[in-house]
Amino acid sequence: MSFENSQQTERVTHATLVFEREVPTTVEKVFAAFENSKIRSEWSAPSDTATIIYDQEDFREGGEDRYRCGSKSNPNIHGTTRYLEIIPDRRIVSSETISMDGKRLCASLITLELAQSGSRTKLRSTSQVASFIGQDVIKGTETGNNDSLDRLVNYFSRGQA
Repeated sequence: MSFENSQQTERVTHATLVFEREVPTTVEKVFAAFENSKIRSEWSAPSDTATIIYDQEDFREGGEDRYRCGSKSNPNIHGTTRYLEIIPDRRIVSSETISMDGKRLCASLITLELAQSGSRTKLRSTSQVASFIGQDVIKGTETGNNDSLDRLVNYFSRGQA
């Protein structure tokens, strides 16, 4: 039986998404905004009507965060982040799985790179996404990451940290 004719699994939709921002603060402060889940939850929800609730956090190589996200009234999307490599103030590599109602929606490999540029930080986040339910998860990942990173820039622009 060929791969294309297999009925055992649905097709997987793949995408590599790259997000870049200049953040108006130091690399150390941007890294801390990812390292600390309390700070992360202040800026990482993609809108004012959304929330991210960390049920477990363990930011270290080999550590794992578990969280729920979605609308403030119903954060029914579950995520697990596993930290594969952490180089303070330079790079975070992690894997992430997202599920809802017991069904896995996607899995991703995420590489966050930080570099000081004068008084600003250049941030690049690359997400390699495998969606198990089609293109909608890819579009949602793109929109959510763009909105979250815009909120990170705004967080530092307002002098929050």
